[in-house]
Amino acid sequence: MIKKTTFIVIALLIAQMSFAQKKTMADRFFLKGDYIKAAEYYEKELKKERRKKTIENIAVCYYNIFEYRLASRYLKQLVKGKYIDKDKTYHNTYNFKLYQVLSALGDYEAALEYFKQYKENDSISLNKAEAIEIIEAFKLKSPDYKIKKAQFNSDASDFGAVKFNDSVYFTSDRDNKQLLRKKYKWTHQSFLDIYAVKVNENNDTIGSVKSLTKTINSKLHEGNFCFTSDGNTLYISRSNYTDGKKEFNEQSANNIHLYKTTLTNGTWSKLEKLPFNKNGFSYQHPALGPDEKKLYFSSDMEGGYGSFDLYYVTIEVDGTFSEPVNLGETINTKNREHFPFISEQGHLFFASNGHLGLGMLDNFVSERVNDTFTKPINLGVPINSRYDDFNLNYYDAKEGFFSTNRNKKNDDIFKFKQTGEIFIREYINRFEVRDLETKAYIPNTEVVLKDKKGTEKYTNTLDSLAFFNMNLLADSYEFAAKNDAYLPNTLNVTVVEEQDQKHVLYLKKIPPPPPVDPVEEIIVEKKIDKKLKEEDPKRFELLTDLEGPPVVERDGKLFFQLAPIYFDFDMWNIRADSKKILDELAAKLERYPNIYLKISSHTDSRGTVRYNQILSERRAEATRNYLALEGFVNARRMKFQGFGELDPIVPCPMLDCTDEEHQLNRRSEFEIVKY
Repeated sequence: MIKKTTFIVIALLIAQMSFAQKKTMADRFFLKGDYIKAAEYYEKELKKERRKKTIENIAVCYYNIFEYRLASRYLKQLVKGKYIDKDKTYHNTYNFKLYQVLSALGDYEAALEYFKQYKENDSISLNKAEAIEIIEAFKLKSPDYKIKKAQFNSDASDFGAVKFNDSVYFTSDRDNKQLLRKKYKWTHQSFLDIYAVKVNENNDTIGSVKSLTKTINSKLHEGNFCFTSDGNTLYISRSNYTDGKKEFNEQSANNIHLYKTTLTNGTWSKLEKLPFNKNGFSYQHPALGPDEKKLYFSSDMEGGYGSFDLYYVTIEVDGTFSEPVNLGETINTKNREHFPFISEQGHLFFASNGHLGLGMLDNFVSERVNDTFTKPINLGVPINSRYDDFNLNYYDAKEGFFSTNRNKKNDDIFKFKQTGEIFIREYINRFEVRDLETKAYIPNTEVVLKDKKGTEKYTNTLDSLAFFNMNLLADSYEFAAKNDAYLPNTLNVTVVEEQDQKHVLYLKKIPPPPPVDPVEEIIVEKKIDKKLKEEDPKRFELLTDLEGPPVVERDGKLFFQLAPIYFDFDMWNIRADSKKILDELAAKLERYPNIYLKISSHTDSRGTVRYNQILSERRAEATRNYLALEGFVNARRMKFQGFGELDPIVPCPMLDCTDEEHQLNRRSEFEIVKY
């Protein structure tokens, strides 16, 4: 894919350090960029002799063809010195590659160890624990997007979708059925071309996919592109060539350069190379600012911060271009920044593997404030995954496309709809305390509002108007209230984005003492019989009550026997099929006000141990919250605890379980600890 062509300069530079000896067949394939064939021959060489150069090169091969498990195997051998050469040193780049592939495999703790080493070798400190916490936050945060795979994907790589009028244009290396068509050595697939397909209002295809004119598509790569608003000018990334001949840099690589073409009377003009391109460097991924006075792109030109940086040039009134301007170290890192997109509001979306993320390339956004781009924000799941996620762009205020290889094959195009606020904002939240029966304010009530870390955000004794307002960030909070005439209560609050909210905490009046039953008093006092009905009538009643969820005894403990409370993978919200079950439990708890519960939640074994522990705690808390908020069960009657993956019903060694078995392990249990 076009993003793969950005690796070639890096790969070839590494190759130059590795070829002091006589070139083998594997080396020749490697230098040509045919990493699939090179890996085959390097495997044969390693069976005969384990040389450092061979391990370096086969690791690069598997890295470049996205065989991350094999890449991690050889990168680990390299950094641990598992070869016959006496020189056990290695280039710091391999620490970064190992960080990337281990992240792609989901082993974040091990990955960050190599990222820490990579940073420290450049005299930059990294707090590993803090980095893990940030990554877990990316995964656990409430999603800001809904995504769906686009219909017009093929079995080949498809990416870079741009909607213009009633069509979607995109880049692909699908087979275009041309006779004697050359294959790209890196992928063993066709060279990249630009295609178009007509779509309806849901972006579903209503026609066949068609290749653009040969004026635009050549025998080499045509990649990312952008239109002017009138559709009459097209900026394109494509293989660098002049007069139909490829041009090569000093490392014998054919770089990517930026071109433009204009539409006149329905015909696209011959592609014109933009004047700021320089031989020896790549210029790619063009994107216009909303006023079309600046053209943004990614380049490895000299003078940048790292491998590829983001730049812009000013488009003058006469159509000439300024010299490229680097976007600076707030945006750019020592590693790769690609695929810029500027929204109508002027915010910068881009892909990077240099900012902390979930895996390989992640999508980021930088808010434009006072004509300056702020510190980038990782867009989190589901836009990002452990794999390459890139090329995000909007075609209206809330909808757009992005590309990903998360299906572990080729790149695919996904469409998205933004459902949340991606920038940090505060929202007005009103908190009220009312009587459960009369719904009236409860005066002289003590209230405390805490954030999810337990820090007090507000505390006070409210007057006759028992409410207060606070500006809060979107997050989870706990709102507690107590009054001498009422049972204390707690409300778990989720402040959502893009709206102001009202949160009402209802308190129930303390009931009068129940009348003493003289018969029961005599039975208890005199211990009339040793039978269960007489020595523990409540236990007997609970075990024999057939209304609502039954109570069972296991190992001397009492449990409510419910249909399973299941959760979707990686989620903690109460599913619709479980709400009815919990409503029935709440009804029974209303009849037994002295019952106290312990809610235990368990996850399947996918994900890190720490992540699963947090997830199970949130599932247990979500179950408690539902019973408290929807079932009006006093939260003080319910304890909750998450056990993560430590107590599965079905053991899953090496994650070797079916989806159904994983589902069985995602469960909640309800123990009666007091009655």
